[in-house]
Amino acid sequence: MPREFIVATTAEVVENEGRAFAVDNRMIAVFLHDGKYYAMDDFCPHMGASLAGGCLHQGTVACPWHAWQFDLKDGCWVDNPKIKAEVYPIKVVDENLVIELPD
Repeated sequence: MPREFIVATTAEVVENEGRAFAVDNRMIAVFLHDGKYYAMDDFCPHMGASLAGGCLHQGTVACPWHAWQFDLKDGCWVDNPKIKAEVYPIKVVDENLVIELPD
């Protein structure tokens, strides 16, 4: 059964920027893009760069080191969907951002 964690407040994540947060012994990147929140593993599966520091464009985040682009919805690398960053459900509860992590 998934567990829920408060990651941040809505005020901490700005439109079209990412922020990294430590949650349950892992780093989670949280993004606000086109008014919707997304959460995924913060580390790029290629070389480990922080995806929270990447640029958002048309529903993707580009890794700041080598520009690999990952879909915010499913975490798939746009050039090869077999490679992906794990994504997590995120919701707003009373101005808090709450994510679900698997057991």
